[in-house]
Amino acid sequence: MSLTEHSLLIRSTTDNLDKVRAFVEKHAAAASFPPAAVENVKMAVDEACANVIEHAYGNETGHVIEISILTFDDRLVVRLRDQGKKFDQTTYEEPDLATFVRQKKSGGFGVHLMRKLMDEVEYRHLDGQNETLLIKYRDAS
Repeated sequence: MSLTEHSLLIRSTTDNLDKVRAFVEKHAAAASFPPAAVENVKMAVDEACANVIEHAYGNETGHVIEISILTFDDRLVVRLRDQGKKFDQTTYEEPDLATFVRQKKSGGFGVHLMRKLMDEVEYRHLDGQNETLLIKYRDAS
């Protein structure tokens, strides 16, 4: 099984999200993923980075996010690493979209969106470091 890896380090500011989207688009397209899959990965990674910036780092701009794209024969894996506040998966509840619409709320859909756009989403916390894996298979059927 062949593997290629590309990495990007950014500071924790939303000003860098354009750079992240371009990085993801370049490498997902170079790995011959179809345009719709590239867009899904791009949106999911954008949302994951925004969540790290807002929730893990509390919008503090002096931190680093490491984004790696690992391309295998059968899948693309985007790995994000940060040293911010841990995401507690046990307290996460899927948003009730109807309630959000009725209450005219915005936000709170990031994890839900990532799970809908990707085939798998995994979170880990190891040795003070958060790791998010966003996985898109070539043939998700």
